[in-house]
Amino acid sequence: MTGTKNKKILLSVIHIAVWTCFLMIPFVFQPHSRESPSPVAISNHFRAVLISSSLFLIGFYYINTLFLIPSFLFAKKWLLYITSVVLLYISFLYLPEWVASFFTDPSTNEVGHRFNEGEHYRRHFSDSFPPPPHRPGFGGSRHRFHFFPGSYLIFILVFAISTCISLIQQWLKIEENKKEIERDKLNTELSFLKSQINPHFFFNTLNNIYSLAVTGSEHTASAILKLSSIMRYIISDTQVDFVPLENEVTFINHFIDLQLVRLTDKVSVDFTIDGNVDSKMIAPLIFICFVENAFKYGVSTKESSIITFHLKVSDKKIIFSSSNKIIKTENFSKEGTGIGISNVKRRLDLLYPEKYTLNIFDTEHTFSVKLEILS
Repeated sequence: MTGTKNKKILLSVIHIAVWTCFLMIPFVFQPHSRESPSPVAISNHFRAVLISSSLFLIGFYYINTLFLIPSFLFAKKWLLYITSVVLLYISFLYLPEWVASFFTDPSTNEVGHRFNEGEHYRRHFSDSFPPPPHRPGFGGSRHRFHFFPGSYLIFILVFAISTCISLIQQWLKIEENKKEIERDKLNTELSFLKSQINPHFFFNTLNNIYSLAVTGSEHTASAILKLSSIMRYIISDTQVDFVPLENEVTFINHFIDLQLVRLTDKVSVDFTIDGNVDSKMIAPLIFICFVENAFKYGVSTKESSIITFHLKVSDKKIIFSSSNKIIKTENFSKEGTGIGISNVKRRLDLLYPEKYTLNIFDTEHTFSVKLEILS
């Protein structure tokens, strides 16, 4: 909140400073005659025209940015917007002179002698600017309208700057909204994908722990602690995009240990680690789909089955691989495997764009995965 307030104060100070400099330009850069290097005397009336014209341009800037562009241009009311700008431009041609005539005498200069101001203007600025158009004045006074040098160009410049700034601000706002929507979408997708851990695992594990408790097994307490650790990790620790790799390894080890509780000695699991996992970060639950699938389709109670997991960590890469035999039972189906792997790919796309490779080797008798992530 304080940051937003300070930003608004800074923006206000910048606006005030810019417009103050803008108002000072006609007085700092007074025109010089060809006969004398000293500034040409400017009549009170012409000075009043300069001030009123500058104030009009400042007002036009805010009318354009705060009202015309949001109400007409962004609403695609092109005709109303163009008409409004043209009317304001016509007003700019007449109003400053008319306003100045209320405060000064158009026919008297500041040193007390009368002269034709149109001629004075044309004499000292004809080299750089065309003479102003001759029009009858207001209130019956007969004199030329005064436009400070480059007034037409300055109006166009103020119009272009105000429009460009508004368009850029609108574009930045749209881009920020897109990023916010993308962030919300990313968080939603990641939360959903994290929840895809097979719920049957928890029910099966609880049943296994119950069996251990009934038989009075010494492994009951250890199994309960490991299940508690897994649940805590999934519910609490994985709410961020990245976690320490060592935490993910601990989670996988506990998962494997609980799976082995329900399996016979015919199942052998080999999980090896090469490299230092302490200093690395990884997306949470990114490997568990492959571990689950290995236990789901690669174990048998009747024949020997071997599951291997390997994690290799280097300075630039994290490589995870798994391999298992495919044990076909009566209710064998690999339908869930495709869904789980699709979820993993989606997470990898979101969290590691252009920084990973996933190779899956699926044959009739074996299934293996190799995932490389640039760290």
